[in-house]
Amino acid sequence: MASSIQSQTDLANADLEQRLSQMNTQFFIPATASLHERRPRTLKHGDSFAVFDHSGDAISGPGSPEGLYYRDTRHLSHLFLTVNGQRPILLSSGLRDDNTMLTCDLANPDFIGADGRVEVEHDLIHLRRTRFLWKSAVYERITIRNFDKQTRQMTVGISFDADFRDLFEIRGTVRLRRGAMMEPEIQSDTVCLRYKGRDDQDRVTQIEFDPVPRQLTATDALFDITLSPAERCTIFMRIGCVAEQSDDDLPKRFLKSLREAMQGSRQALARGATIHSSNQLFNEVTRRAVADIAMLSTETEYGPYPYAGIPWFSTIFGRDALITAMQTLWLDPAISRGVLGYLAAHQATDFDPAADAEPGKILHEVRHGEMAELGEVPFRHYYGSIDSTPLFVMLAGVYLERTDDISFIAGIRDNLDAALNWIDVYGDRDGDGFVEYGRLTDAGLVNQGWKDSHDSIFHADGTIAQGPIALAEVQAYVFGAWNAAAAIFARLGEVDRASHYVERANHLRDTFDAAFFDEELGTYVLALDGRKRPCRVRSSNAGHVLFAGLARKDRAHAVVRSLMAPASFSGWGIRTVASTEARYNPMSYHNGSIWPHDNALIAAGFSRYGYRKEAATVFEGLFAAATYVDQMRLPELFCGFPRRRAQGPTFYPVACSPQAWSAAAPLLLIQASLGLNFDTDAQRVRLIEPTLPDFLDTLTLSNLPIGEAKIDIEFVNLAGNVVVKSSHGQDARVLILT
Repeated sequence: MASSIQSQTDLANADLEQRLSQMNTQFFIPATASLHERRPRTLKHGDSFAVFDHSGDAISGPGSPEGLYYRDTRHLSHLFLTVNGQRPILLSSGLRDDNTMLTCDLANPDFIGADGRVEVEHDLIHLRRTRFLWKSAVYERITIRNFDKQTRQMTVGISFDADFRDLFEIRGTVRLRRGAMMEPEIQSDTVCLRYKGRDDQDRVTQIEFDPVPRQLTATDALFDITLSPAERCTIFMRIGCVAEQSDDDLPKRFLKSLREAMQGSRQALARGATIHSSNQLFNEVTRRAVADIAMLSTETEYGPYPYAGIPWFSTIFGRDALITAMQTLWLDPAISRGVLGYLAAHQATDFDPAADAEPGKILHEVRHGEMAELGEVPFRHYYGSIDSTPLFVMLAGVYLERTDDISFIAGIRDNLDAALNWIDVYGDRDGDGFVEYGRLTDAGLVNQGWKDSHDSIFHADGTIAQGPIALAEVQAYVFGAWNAAAAIFARLGEVDRASHYVERANHLRDTFDAAFFDEELGTYVLALDGRKRPCRVRSSNAGHVLFAGLARKDRAHAVVRSLMAPASFSGWGIRTVASTEARYNPMSYHNGSIWPHDNALIAAGFSRYGYRKEAATVFEGLFAAATYVDQMRLPELFCGFPRRRAQGPTFYPVACSPQAWSAAAPLLLIQASLGLNFDTDAQRVRLIEPTLPDFLDTLTLSNLPIGEAKIDIEFVNLAGNVVVKSSHGQDARVLILT
């Protein structure tokens, strides 16, 4: 009886904490509208991104994320094009394959006269909106052509507004005080909208037009247009988040900036290998994946850094970038170098409880908006993730293996030492050999693994786990970090220290297995709570144990079988938690949904332990899901409902798209299928039991970098057996082993 009362008390306390967490934290995203329903068109460059609807407009209103953003502030909240006061009819819209340009084709609706009759029939006036984002400014060219047999007069209107709201406000946080809107500055062809933040920063939106509008106010531009049959005219517009003065006219700046944007995209795409297959749909999926990673990557002084995702996470994230870098390392090592360099430079050196910072800890998130500057959210430089630090060391190890870039690794040696020290001193909070988390401030994240929802870590009866919490996958990342440290120190000639980390990794495998493997569940438990009680939940986290190599070989079959059972594998992918679990909800963020990056890591784990057939099954499910998604783009996540014949997956309402580690998922799946590994020092590419999923007859990797060389490899699927049909490249010294 006493234990029953205690259990009810624990559950009540957990539910209370859950409600308080939802009320007090400022970073969960309320789903007031579906992003999938809007099917937004997104552009990004540097620290700016833009979200528009299919027609190229940004429609303001509750729940709308549309607009132009710069450094976590929305600089354009409304943009609306009309012809004779009516919205044009959408014909089509789409992004270029390289994501540099959005093109929207529109036509006039029926124009009704005062007598109720149609004066001008629809589809006689064509409007093409060509738009791109470059250096914190949106450039647009609106080309209007008359396909009627007679001259037509019309008024083209462009309405606009800037609310200068912080991204966290748009995500749902209520602010009691804001800064002040300043008086707009209006000239004949330019409007400047201004906002003075409570952080004393002036923020501006500059909107320019060419030709000069007939009327220009703080909210509208009107153009009177007369077109003869087959005649066309053009309106140019620039919306900048930084005021700019230029001697060049706007059409010239449009063309110059467009050339620079396309050149930048070509350079980013040319860095890594190219992928081509016999399946045209798969070619579109991989092209979009590579283009999304290039678009999301911002050039820093350390190299390219992939921002996490649009619209909510278009900024520096540690965990997301580290995993994205691992997924793309075989294809483009420059991303890993950029991520390692940036995170090393921003590693914590002091204690700062408000930022969850401790010496040696690796960054979680950076924000630049007004609320971050004022401390209304803790994310200005925030370190509240438990896994970024071991992942940092782990990435350094695989980067060295992939590139043999020992001089770079030696340059961040002190950062690696500090990260390893953090794992021992601060990560292992109670000295039990496992790394746990517990936030240092009530404003920080309650859960600090990749499943950071308030309710994502729980016991079998649904009770929320109380911390400090040791997650299964974090111990696997620590195992990976220690193996990476051993390889790095061996290369640096520190044999004793390398042996030390090998011993620690082997010891962790034994202690982890004893504490985390559950014979009855047939898999690793989700976590240990603060009282070292196992959270006996079947979850996808166990697949990360395979990915990092921590699982004992004799446990792998049981773990794979658990993850591929119908309760976990939906047909589209592996759910975050199995459908048998107490908090399972296929529409939740972390308790039953399907995350592409999670599945790619799990499939890589399957492949690592020799379960190529199961890895191919996961590969097929995610590829099939991508074919149902707008622009062939895998979103951040989708719902975990079972796959049904002739139907696509069920979409999650506020999933980011594009999302870096989701975009990278097909790329890691390719590597996992091929068993692709590198020995750059010996100029060797090793293929371990290469396989291809049934939907691929051939796959070709071109210009695959290895050291200073670049090679081409072609794979042919012959009745389930993969043959390396040919290999050639710029350097014949590269040896391919199968």
